[in-house]
Amino acid sequence: MSKRVLIPVADGSEDLETVTLIDVLRRAEFDVVVASAEERRMLTCARGTRVTADAMLLDVLAQEFDLIVLPGGMPGAKTLGELEPLAERLRRQAAGGHAFAAICAAPPMALHAYGVLKGRRVTCYPSMSEHLGSATFVDQPVVVDGNCITSQGPATALEFALTLVEQLAGKGKRRQVAADMLVPV
Repeated sequence: MSKRVLIPVADGSEDLETVTLIDVLRRAEFDVVVASAEERRMLTCARGTRVTADAMLLDVLAQEFDLIVLPGGMPGAKTLGELEPLAERLRRQAAGGHAFAAICAAPPMALHAYGVLKGRRVTCYPSMSEHLGSATFVDQPVVVDGNCITSQGPATALEFALTLVEQLAGKGKRRQVAADMLVPV
C-alpha cells in the first residue's frame, strides 16, 4: 500500500524545497497530494516558479496521511502557520504518532505556532532559530526527533526529502530513489 503524503503550499513557498519534496516523494511512489492553502490552485513560489496544486487544502484535511510536510519560504511558511485548520490537523498528526516535517522557515513559523515542537530537537534556517520557542535548535542539515523531521533550507532539501523516504519506507527505498537520481549513497 502506497504511503500518503500531504504537502500544503502557499504563495511564497520556497521553490526549490517545494519542487524537491514533490519530485522525490513521487519518485518513491508515494501518493503525494499538493494542496493549496490559497483560494486557487495555481500558486507562485518565492522565486516565481508556478505550481498547480492537486487539491484545495481545506478539502483534504479530513483525510489520513502518513506524513504531512511543510515547505519553507516566506511569506509561504507564515501563511501556513496562520491557518488554524492546518494547525489542528497537524496537531492530530503529531499526537497520533504519525510523521510530520518542515524545512527552512516552516519549523519556526508554522510548527512552533502550532505548538508541536515543545521539548523537541529541531533545525531550521539558522537565522530563524531564535523563533523556535522551547525547542532545542540543532545546527545540522536534517534532524529526526521521533515523528518530527526538520531541515535547514534549500541546500538541504534533497537530503531532507530522502530522509523522509527513509522514515516512511526504509533505507532500501531511500537507496533506490537516491541511486535512480545518481545521488551518491
